[in-house]
Amino acid sequence: MDGWGLGVGRVNLDTSTPAVVLKLDPNVMHHGGLGVIRSLGRLGVPVYGVHEGPWAPAANSRYLHGRYFWQPRVEDTERVRTGLLRLAERIGRPAVLITTDDAGAIFLAEHGEDLRPWFLFPRPPTKLPRQVAGKHSLYELCRRLGVPCPQATMPETLLEARQFAAAVGFPLIAKLATPWRNGKEKLRSTSIVRDRARLDDVYRTLARDGAGLMLQEFIPGGAGHDWFFHGYCDGVATCRPAFTGVKERSYPAHAGLTSLGRSAPNPRLRDEVTALLARLSYSGILDLDLRWDARDDQYKLLDFNPRLGAQFKLFRDAAGIDVVRAQYLDLTGHPIPHGEQVDGRGFLVENYDPISAFRYWRSHELNLRSWMESLRTVDEAAWFAQDDLRPFGLMCLRMGSRLATRPLARRYQNAHGATEPRFAAGRASSRARRNKLNPPTRFERTLTTVPHSQSEETGK
Repeated sequence: MDGWGLGVGRVNLDTSTPAVVLKLDPNVMHHGGLGVIRSLGRLGVPVYGVHEGPWAPAANSRYLHGRYFWQPRVEDTERVRTGLLRLAERIGRPAVLITTDDAGAIFLAEHGEDLRPWFLFPRPPTKLPRQVAGKHSLYELCRRLGVPCPQATMPETLLEARQFAAAVGFPLIAKLATPWRNGKEKLRSTSIVRDRARLDDVYRTLARDGAGLMLQEFIPGGAGHDWFFHGYCDGVATCRPAFTGVKERSYPAHAGLTSLGRSAPNPRLRDEVTALLARLSYSGILDLDLRWDARDDQYKLLDFNPRLGAQFKLFRDAAGIDVVRAQYLDLTGHPIPHGEQVDGRGFLVENYDPISAFRYWRSHELNLRSWMESLRTVDEAAWFAQDDLRPFGLMCLRMGSRLATRPLARRYQNAHGATEPRFAAGRASSRARRNKLNPPTRFERTLTTVPHSQSEETGK
């Protein structure tokens, strides 16, 4: 059930304000932006997206009003600013701007002030998104504020890296200190280092690439130990909604993005995180990764993403609100209705979970039967949606024919990565023209509150 539960009666909801999904990360298989397009598009919001090219799966959603084919270098802030102004001129009215990656969040906080006449977006402290997105700067912030976190270091030499490994032991977690910066070798932002030989290899690779390396203590895990927090903070750092969930599987295994997740209310974790956000005066959407440490019974902060989390569609409350809808409502002057988090929802990333499951199987943590049983708990998929099938089909084509699609992806990168952006109508706009209908600027929905237990059932 993808609806609103704002109380019994008739509610006037103005959806005339467009929304823009800003994606600077050149990952054509990023599914978070597609979730934004569907979440707002199903409400009648005109949604525009920034994409690599016409055959990017998300660019083919039926809920997309306009497509902007563009891949600027994130370091070229003037090009990013100019491109967004051109898009604003094309749209012709202020639009809610939603970022899906760290680079976009950092750009808006540090260089976005001149864009505010044309775009609506949160106003966090200027340097905060860069500080929390940076892996070592987040560690330093946690130490200063007394926030539980793993031990970490930024080794300046291979000897220092080896000394840290000797102090905390293997395995270690290796992270790019500033993962939003494109490296020459397309390195993973996070990986597990299990021995000294691998540590030496990772250090030398990053040194050759000029990328900063942070080494982090590995916290022993297990079922129910990996948690994430998604929320939206308004202009006074009040976090509502605030969601918590469990990462069941990840890609790569044990050190990557969520491939299978479950919504699980955790009041203790929620209260700890919302208190931290208030101390930071944070504003906007956020996605945090944490691990519960059984050694001292603490939730330790691993990553702080100052933007949308790709798996945000896992979460919603009994009022039908997710973090994207919360931001849209808040920035367009609507109140955010209150609802309890829907418990037990499952989220699957179809292109990554089979690969992830194979890795878990190889390490004797999963078998075919348990994998199949886990799929029965899924309520929301990253790509598949009965009302919007084309992105799923294109995702399958790309995953099923990698040899053919890699040259295609490179061609689009070359065509659009360093040239002027190109605009094309989306399927939602084309459908409206065919039907000779204008997109609605105001509509009324009859909305009925659904009891919490029923909302869980209808969500499945």
